[in-house]
Amino acid sequence: MRILFIGDVVGKPGRQILARLLPRLRTQHRPDLVLANAENAAGGFGVTPAIGDELLALGIDLLTSGNHVWDKKEVEGYIAKEARLLRPANYPPEVPGAGVHVLERRGIRVGVLNLQGRVFMPTIDCPFRVGEREIEQLRVATPVILVDFHAEATSEKQAFGWWIDGKVSAVLGTHTHVQTADERVLPGGTAYISDVGMTGSQDAVIGMERGQAIERFLMQLPRKFTAASANLCLCAVVVDVDEAAGRATSIRRLQVREDD
Repeated sequence: MRILFIGDVVGKPGRQILARLLPRLRTQHRPDLVLANAENAAGGFGVTPAIGDELLALGIDLLTSGNHVWDKKEVEGYIAKEARLLRPANYPPEVPGAGVHVLERRGIRVGVLNLQGRVFMPTIDCPFRVGEREIEQLRVATPVILVDFHAEATSEKQAFGWWIDGKVSAVLGTHTHVQTADERVLPGGTAYISDVGMTGSQDAVIGMERGQAIERFLMQLPRKFTAASANLCLCAVVVDVDEAAGRATSIRRLQVREDD
């Protein structure tokens, strides 16, 4: 089983480069499943129903998210009925949507769990305890389980990866938008990376126009952020999993541009 996971899609530029490069990635890597984090797909903040449908129409099998998923009010009704858009499972159970989904390809079930960290993030339920509970339930259905751990602190992501090693196929970090170079398969068979990176402009500040970001740091005043469009890059990982055992056999990080 081969899974392609695409890092945080930032605004219209990110969606455009994703649409242009995804056919090439399918040809080169032949993934069985394609997943993407879409929490910043609408102008860099949140996701709308139209944009969710746009991304799913590209053939993406499932969209994950994080704390910014709620930035567009209209997403609440959409996420309540669209099972292919996840929100972190450790939000209160009354919150619309779900944090876990089971897909099936080639007769193989794949469980996907979305969690959100708490360090430097909004205070919600413990991702470790909620994650453990959800993973135990998923393992009844399948040994192939992928976790999008959406968090600010590398320490929290690493701790979760080591703690859950051997119980899931992959722990893939999102949120910080800067791809890390620590991808590896942990001893128990869990593929890990602290951050997959983003799909958007690399001549920017985490995908946003750098002048706006610099001014905000200098002046300490609110500024509107705009998704940048220069030097677009798609960041992703390809994870190979032994579907019988649920153990990852490899993880490879990608940075892809149109002129590559």
